[in-house]
Amino acid sequence: MSKKIYVDFSYLILLAATFGAVIVLGVIVAPVVFHTDKILVDLVMDRYNEGIIMGELFHRFSYWIYFVAFSVFIYESYIYKIGQRDAIAFGATVTVLFSSLMFSGVYAPKILDIQDLGIEATQSDTFQNIHIASEIDFKILAVGLLVLFVRRLMLLRLPKSF
Repeated sequence: MSKKIYVDFSYLILLAATFGAVIVLGVIVAPVVFHTDKILVDLVMDRYNEGIIMGELFHRFSYWIYFVAFSVFIYESYIYKIGQRDAIAFGATVTVLFSSLMFSGVYAPKILDIQDLGIEATQSDTFQNIHIASEIDFKILAVGLLVLFVRRLMLLRLPKSF
């Protein structure tokens, strides 16, 4: 068996694990953190402190996203260079790279900077707009990861015609 199959398999695991993490953070963790009033008995956190916790989770997750973006860039660049080009995989790659770098390099740091200014700053329209944009970007990242995973899986199953 060639080493390439292990690299391909590892890459698919990386994409699937990251997609799973994005879904868990967005669908499970965020609703729990932002609804502590329904879970905690003697301790009720306000929205600002819930946001601080969520911000820290996303800040730490950003390191993983940087690693994934780097890995996707290296793998897909190599695949492109050896002539195994695919328009769908290319589009999904650009989507993953763009959305992951926007989330980790722009949205998460900006949200943390605004949170550092205090509770009043987090109630501004600017903060709300950045937060909404980051949520949309996170969803785009999830779709890009899913499309890239499925397409790479499909391309592994296709017979080589060259």
